[in-house]
Amino acid sequence: MKILDKYILNFYLTRFLGVFGICFLIFIIQTFWLYIDELAGKGLDIFTIGKFFLYFSPKLVPLVLPLSILLASLTTYGTLSENYEFIAMKSNGISIVRSMVALFIFHFFLGIGSFYFSDNIVTYGELKSYNLRKNLAKLKPTLSIREGIFNDIGDLNIKVDRKYGDNEQYLENIILHSISEDEINRIVIKAESGEVRNLDENYLQLILNNGNRYEDINAINAADKQKYPFTKASFEEYILNIDISDFNNINLNEENYKSTYKMQKINELKSNSDTLSKKFEDDKIVFGKSFINNHTLKKLKNISTDPSEFIDIDGVSFLNMLDSPKPYELNGVLTKAENEIDIYIRQLENKKKTFFLQQKLINLHKLTINERYSLMLACILLFLVGASLGSIIRKGGLGLPLVLSIIIFLTYHYIGVFGRNAAEDNSISPFIGSWLSTMILFPFAFYLTRIVSMDKTLSFNIPDSLFNLFKLKNNNEKN
Repeated sequence: MKILDKYILNFYLTRFLGVFGICFLIFIIQTFWLYIDELAGKGLDIFTIGKFFLYFSPKLVPLVLPLSILLASLTTYGTLSENYEFIAMKSNGISIVRSMVALFIFHFFLGIGSFYFSDNIVTYGELKSYNLRKNLAKLKPTLSIREGIFNDIGDLNIKVDRKYGDNEQYLENIILHSISEDEINRIVIKAESGEVRNLDENYLQLILNNGNRYEDINAINAADKQKYPFTKASFEEYILNIDISDFNNINLNEENYKSTYKMQKINELKSNSDTLSKKFEDDKIVFGKSFINNHTLKKLKNISTDPSEFIDIDGVSFLNMLDSPKPYELNGVLTKAENEIDIYIRQLENKKKTFFLQQKLINLHKLTINERYSLMLACILLFLVGASLGSIIRKGGLGLPLVLSIIIFLTYHYIGVFGRNAAEDNSISPFIGSWLSTMILFPFAFYLTRIVSMDKTLSFNIPDSLFNLFKLKNNNEKN
């Protein structure tokens, strides 16, 4: 390695490590405020809190790394250009593009390292942090009730709009679901207000005021189900005693969740994605056959379920058959079909939601695979963008380069978020959704690198331009 390459590499690494450390610390603090409700008030020692952030921190690296590369390369080449060091290089026959070779190779291996880091360290951190969060949520359930979302407490699932009081023991607008032994939600309770009390270490008392209790009757036969579909009772005060003895024996190191897509490596993601896709296709075929076979039209004798035969049967319109006295059963069947149409629509809507969730899970697997590959290329492209832009604007430090870095990174990041969200609901392909921000970044990086290679410069002197603008305006006013 030549002396110049060593000089630029050391100059860059100093800034890269400093920027990465600062950005990483900022994201850790932001994470602390994000999860403070899950950690505060549960009597956790500093070791457990530190372990939580240790497990969570690897997930921040794929987010911090692109920003650090962009800002470090922009400030490095901006400083070198501002100090006329590139002019000295050019006088010795060394172009700016040649000065990027060593850092280009560095970022090539950094991209490969980021892939293996995401595929091994990040997945392990996700496994540990996810299970630790689930175990922490079981501690002190009175404090784990969060506003606006459903919270699991024993065999109950509770949602409140607002908590208040000295210990946040008073609740407003409560919805409570009770899960039976067969894991079916049969009881729903809604109340205007309530209060949580700790009777002792083993029992939690929930007092509900002014509400209704709905219970789905588990009837033996369909006739009883139609007569008594559910029961409803109003109350002014309803008391629930919840057994929380299991909450006192929580093993924070227990790992019950090991198969979410964020915990899986590339090989596991590909295998599970193929399995889910095959199951999804099989479920659609089975549901289609079941829906057709159970349809009212199947009760018509000698009537095919082929849609082409509904239009014309032996030269007679299907609807005109209603006027014929022979198929006297047809009117009764069609009347029943009219009554059953709402049931069919509900079946289709419910199955549509189920298929949507299945497709979304498949897309998330594919997105995760492609995002780990796209991060490798993003590391190289962001370096080219930062280095080229830094040599063009000729500004070092943390002024204009910082502003430009944040703007470029936020654009890159939110395009990626948009692509991911669109791919999740199957609006676009998961491949396009995960590579969208990188594909948009590629021509931008190519264009800036080409400008630098042609020794074209563009002076960005925003403060001076603004000063001259105001000076000209004051002179005009005086005249």
